[in-house]
Amino acid sequence: MKSFFQILLLFFCIHIYAQEHPNLILTKKGVENIRKELGNIPLFDETLQKTKKEVDAEIATGIHVPIPKDMAGGYTHDRHKKNWSILQKAGVLYQILRDDSYASYVHNVLKAYAKMYPTLPLHPQTRSYARGKLFWQCLNDANWLVYVSQAYDCIYEFLTQEERDYLEKNLFIPYANFLSVDTPQFFNRIHNHSTWGNVAVGMIGLVMDNDELIKRALYGLKSDNIDPHLKDNDGGFIKSEGQKAGFLANLDTPFSPDGYYTEGPYYQRYAMYPFMIFGEALQNAKPELKIFEYKNGVLIKAVYALLNLTDADGEFFPLNDGQKGMSYYSKELVSAVDIAYHFGGNDSSLLSIASKQNIVQLDDSGLAVAKGLQQNKATPFLKKSIEFRDGSNGTEGGVGVLRSINQHFDAVMKYTAQGLSHGHYDKLSLSYYNKGNEVLQDYGLARFVNIEQKNGGGYLEENTSWAKQSISHNTIIQDETSHFNGEFEKGSAHHSEKYLFDISNPKLQIISAKEENAYPNTKLHRTLVMLEDKEDFDTPILIDMMKFASDSTHQYDMPFYYFGQIINTNFKYSSPQQLKKLGTKNGYQHLWLEGKSIIRDKRTSQITWLSNKTFYTLSTLTNANDELLLTRIGASDPNFNLRRDPAFIIRKPKTKKDIFINIIEAHGSYNPITEIAHKAFSTIKDIKAVSLAKENYIGWKIITKKGNTHRFILCTSDSKKDTSHTITLNGKSVQWIGPYVYNKVK
Repeated sequence: MKSFFQILLLFFCIHIYAQEHPNLILTKKGVENIRKELGNIPLFDETLQKTKKEVDAEIATGIHVPIPKDMAGGYTHDRHKKNWSILQKAGVLYQILRDDSYASYVHNVLKAYAKMYPTLPLHPQTRSYARGKLFWQCLNDANWLVYVSQAYDCIYEFLTQEERDYLEKNLFIPYANFLSVDTPQFFNRIHNHSTWGNVAVGMIGLVMDNDELIKRALYGLKSDNIDPHLKDNDGGFIKSEGQKAGFLANLDTPFSPDGYYTEGPYYQRYAMYPFMIFGEALQNAKPELKIFEYKNGVLIKAVYALLNLTDADGEFFPLNDGQKGMSYYSKELVSAVDIAYHFGGNDSSLLSIASKQNIVQLDDSGLAVAKGLQQNKATPFLKKSIEFRDGSNGTEGGVGVLRSINQHFDAVMKYTAQGLSHGHYDKLSLSYYNKGNEVLQDYGLARFVNIEQKNGGGYLEENTSWAKQSISHNTIIQDETSHFNGEFEKGSAHHSEKYLFDISNPKLQIISAKEENAYPNTKLHRTLVMLEDKEDFDTPILIDMMKFASDSTHQYDMPFYYFGQIINTNFKYSSPQQLKKLGTKNGYQHLWLEGKSIIRDKRTSQITWLSNKTFYTLSTLTNANDELLLTRIGASDPNFNLRRDPAFIIRKPKTKKDIFINIIEAHGSYNPITEIAHKAFSTIKDIKAVSLAKENYIGWKIITKKGNTHRFILCTSDSKKDTSHTITLNGKSVQWIGPYVYNKVK
């Protein structure tokens, strides 16, 4: 039987083991392995030297901890933002290089913060629903603590107990309490903001071995810590006991089983750093939680989802609020790819992404990636056609991506849930890419992130009046009114429904989805077909069919936002001498009407434009009295906050039900050096609707200039693969199995 002193010693040893530092992104064993490999792993060594050069240069300038006053992009904002990055890197350098000067620098900066923090009121800028202290919003305060926790972890054993007590009493514990108990409207939500807050509190809790903070981070606040009258940023009451909140809830609810994040790729990218870095920290400090197995490994799946939601250049599709140009070269994805590789099974295809990034984390995961690259283990990361379900259980619509066989063309269709506060009103929207170039664009967000002159780097009014409105997307609009009337609560109550996603034939790939709640008593059904037939088309063509039906007569618009110069149209249009706005609200007030044509009889109308040295033609089946509108963004925009991009709008003025049938075709090229145009004309001669007696079937045929006919028939009521169908067409019986049939007649 063990004596009291033996038990006490055992407890002491266990506690010391639990408190071993570093234990977040670095471990003692990991640091030993890194130090043994210094000079042997090129990419890791290069990253280390770049980091050392950056940190050394910053240390030479002294300590800068100004009193906060500025919005994003201002001096104090950027200074504190830079501090969190340099502190984290300096802490890592101390562990790897064993140079006390880095630890001393981190300690001195933290002491300056600890001296200032107890005196700080809320930030003087009052625009945020949750004002921070160092920054104008709590979100950035949380960013700071996520990074600085890592720095503190790295120098923890360098400090005396007295020094640690001072920092924790005056800085870290008050800071964690401020982000959580003092600001529950920020902390206790399901949102990327709250994820950062949860992780900030959890990371510093792990460093200090503070179980209360760790539990608070994982599970959220209890109801007795929350003012019951406090509302969150979207007007809804914040989470209380009986409702899920905290880090685990932010894994459960926004992520689908496929790893898709309901806010969209841009904010998924932003949130992946706290998700993955806390995952790494929990795996190192509390491996018994098995965090990377949580929800069937959703954290690792999320990294793959993000990588697959990029174009050929690695840029994320700008679904919902998303800044164009953000890509997997961002620091968040460097971290995510490294951690996913190290903790997710050493998938060699991730190494090819890491090779393009050409930088790694300075930790165990980064070392593993750098080693894998040195050993030539990388294999290509092949992005193929793929569908991601939305919703916690994967039952709230989704996003489908069709990719051509050569991976040059990407067609993206969005049929998701609302996407929380960052969602746009664009059910069944389309965007299209060729080798990373936008052919048909999603506008993205209206914001200049961290550019002080543009509303302090925050969202512009035009994000609501334009970017979120349905007319700013390539989707159908009824009566110049956005889906769900642009109302968040209505939009959040519904999601579109997948009808069909079939990529079994790489030469004929299909996405089809329905939306029956965007407008009262109106049913929408969109189908995209990517058809590859090299006899008729040099590149894949994208067939776009939108069926709509309502109980009453309405006006319907179908916009297509393109880039480049109009080359030709096969219809005549008039241009006004003085520009007028297309409408007065719901985004229409931001469009200039530059040209208009009224179609006199049923025909195939075509518009051709040149963009990035490639010709594109949009062919559309138009009826008598349909209108073709040439528009441009920029009206009602005195501060030039919007891009001046053009659009082609097909309008059906008065109808109860009809079909938009459009074909987007890339063809030929133009060489500005030789000044030679190659295949500048479309190969499509005509589009015709197929007359079908049965209500639940639609059909169309494409006639090429070579005289070939491509016919497609779709059942719109039964998507089962094994259902038999029989219809009469031109007096002949047509039979097939499955939801559609395609054939080509020469």
